[in-house]
Amino acid sequence: MPFYDLPKTQRDKLVITIQQQILTDIQKGTYKKTLVYFADDDTYIRKTAYNGIGKIYTQHKALTTNIIHLLNDLLSHTDFKVRQTVINAAGEIGKKDFALVESFFDSGLFDTHHSPRNAVIGSIKKMGEVNPKPVLQWAKKYLHHPDKEIRREICHGIELRGRKYPQDILPMLQELQFDTTTRVRNTLVHVIGQIAYKKDCLATVIAHLKTWDNKQLVTDAIAEIVDVHERYKDFTVLTQAQAIAYIENNLVI
Repeated sequence: MPFYDLPKTQRDKLVITIQQQILTDIQKGTYKKTLVYFADDDTYIRKTAYNGIGKIYTQHKALTTNIIHLLNDLLSHTDFKVRQTVINAAGEIGKKDFALVESFFDSGLFDTHHSPRNAVIGSIKKMGEVNPKPVLQWAKKYLHHPDKEIRREICHGIELRGRKYPQDILPMLQELQFDTTTRVRNTLVHVIGQIAYKKDCLATVIAHLKTWDNKQLVTDAIAEIVDVHERYKDFTVLTQAQAIAYIENNLVI
């Protein structure tokens, strides 16, 4: 039965059971039960499993070596769902100690399946929000990678940090302003729009865009910012009209 088809009391019990069984695997140096959960077809069972890894890491630091050994063993599994869950589990650990799991993201970026690669993006987002310095330093290594998908994934991955602290990622985004690959360029424009509508963020973004040399890219980014203020009007600090007025008064392209 799918996770969310269960009554809440049963879901709560299942979460405890999964974490306890994974803890037992880690203590024994095996991964029989862990593998079952990592490979489950239900996204929420896999999420419970990788969240469980994060909690075990926090609560049982003496088992860190065992945890990393388990994740390393499963990273090369033939089932992409298992590899995806490994990356997500590494992301939970990376919120506190990115250096410990950095190699998982170096590997996951180049996975043959899109699901583990998407897990890298999601993990960069969640790690970058709470542990930005090492995560952004790592991301910089791949900003100019020859593979366009790697550049796009890095651009997308740093977005969440930028929604609260656009100044942290704008210099990195600026390095991509002359990227000629359509998918990278579109992602760049999208990310600029996404980091511009929260409180105090528009002013920061506009001030930085003044320093960019690719005026066509800036023009496209401004159009996206204006559009975002309409699409997300229930969540934006400024109305679309206020955003337009601010841009017109503070940016000449």
